[in-house]
Amino acid sequence: MATTDRQATTLALAHALSAAERGLAVIPLSRTKLPALRSPHRGDPSHPPCHGGCGRFGHGVYDATTDPARVRALFAAAPRATGYGIACGLPPHHLVGVDLDTKNGTDPGAALRALASRHGFTVPPTVVVLTPSGGRHLWLSGPPDVVVPNSAGRLAPGIDIRGAGGYLVGPGSRTQHGTYRAAPGTAGLAPAPCPSALLRLLLPPPRAHHPTPPSAGDHGQGLVQFVLAAHEGQRNTRLFWAACRAYEDGTGPELVEPLVDAARATGLSEREARATVASAARMTGR
Repeated sequence: MATTDRQATTLALAHALSAAERGLAVIPLSRTKLPALRSPHRGDPSHPPCHGGCGRFGHGVYDATTDPARVRALFAAAPRATGYGIACGLPPHHLVGVDLDTKNGTDPGAALRALASRHGFTVPPTVVVLTPSGGRHLWLSGPPDVVVPNSAGRLAPGIDIRGAGGYLVGPGSRTQHGTYRAAPGTAGLAPAPCPSALLRLLLPPPRAHHPTPPSAGDHGQGLVQFVLAAHEGQRNTRLFWAACRAYEDGTGPELVEPLVDAARATGLSEREARATVASAARMTGR
């Protein structure tokens, strides 16, 4: 490997260890901003979904860790890594990333300011990471009992959200387009709490509550099938959405077990599934 690549990997590891000391779970990234370790199950479509239970590296954000020894082991297994990713949604910060992208000539900063004015919130001083393309990543801290899903352009053009199951490129990472850097004066800040009005915008919109219709059984089966159809990266989001709909329709308690079973069939652990369903119950006031 070229000397410059070794230097980039060493620098990325140093930044990753510093982030881990702050309670941010990290993984090594390649110059393309993708996880630097390939899945150990590639080429085996019959292998059941694995979130790292096999004990090997190569499971994307499921490899994310704050343990210095494990961080070093991850980078040792990925000698060409030139950056690091920070997993969102994990304790203690439950990080939520607001990605303001300048592609296609949009001004996402203006769009965010318009949203803030319309919904009555102010984005607090927080960590801001400057991207090579001129965009910005705002780091916010979410509540521990709320699953914030990933989204692209749902709030406004150019505004993407990195939530549970997603990751942010850490400052100091070198990519094929340049280096990510912390904005002056923000590197030492902790992620600020996400304003409640903004948090509501980030979650799936609730539906009006209606009495349980006669077809509730069919409706419940439809929600279960919706969860079963989830692909990796969608599992928590789909389960949370389906559980919210069930509680709003008055069928939540009777669908807890079918929804948990469906989520487990897609690869979620029972603990993850029950925590997500419980979060949906709290969010719908049930």
